[in-house]
Amino acid sequence: MYRIVRKKVLNSSVIMMDIEAPYVARKAQAGQFIILRADSEGERIPLTVAGYDREEGTVKIIFQTVGASTMKLGALSEGDFIPDFAGPLGRATETEGLKKVAVVGGGVGCAIALPVAEKLHSEGCEVHSIIGFRNRDLVILEDEFRACSDKLIMVTDDGSYGEKGVVTSPLKALIDSGEKYDRIIAIGPLVMMKFVVATAKPYGIPTVVSMNPIMIDGTGMCGGCRLTVGGKTKFACVDGPEFDGYLVDFDEAMERSTMYHSHEAAEREKVCNLFKQN
Repeated sequence: MYRIVRKKVLNSSVIMMDIEAPYVARKAQAGQFIILRADSEGERIPLTVAGYDREEGTVKIIFQTVGASTMKLGALSEGDFIPDFAGPLGRATETEGLKKVAVVGGGVGCAIALPVAEKLHSEGCEVHSIIGFRNRDLVILEDEFRACSDKLIMVTDDGSYGEKGVVTSPLKALIDSGEKYDRIIAIGPLVMMKFVVATAKPYGIPTVVSMNPIMIDGTGMCGGCRLTVGGKTKFACVDGPEFDGYLVDFDEAMERSTMYHSHEAAEREKVCNLFKQN
């Protein structure tokens, strides 16, 4: 059993938790993920490691309450326990030798981008972070990004905070102004990552994206998280979750991501009704 040491609500739908998991904390790296279950009969939920404290033995997770399982997880309190917390899984972010990197995060994907930016910063890399949200009320982790970024640009779709627009606009402006990036790392909604890649491609800047498809076991056995990368089938859980953005078939990934929407909606409704009854 794994104890919830801390819980913090970041906005109306995003929650941060520190989970007591010393064996996971001991080996976790930026870019990796864990798989947990909110209860003994729950489905497996893959969540990226949003941070860790090796001395305290805790792992930070940040999640959006969009489905039945994340709603159950979000309903738990500090001091409660979750039955399963397996990891770290996947490959860690490769940062060796990078001198200047643009980290681009969108929405709750910023929770995944933050530890990457922090790792780069700790290694002496110049970090330019661009983080985007739909509106001011959904902004998360601004202070944390500011602490590890040499340059931080905030973007909102409606202009209620920071620059108005999408993350690709300031990214292109920075490149056109003469910024020379060793790499761009994009983490967020599939459509956002697709257009970040499209923005970077004319300049030939290597671009890495973090993929989070449907996942079940996290070991490559089920094949649920398969992607087409460079014309070959890859598994996000063992080959990723980070891939060369130029090679990812985003259209296929977006089509597969909608396969279970009706089922997810039905399960969410069941949980909502259960909470209402209680």
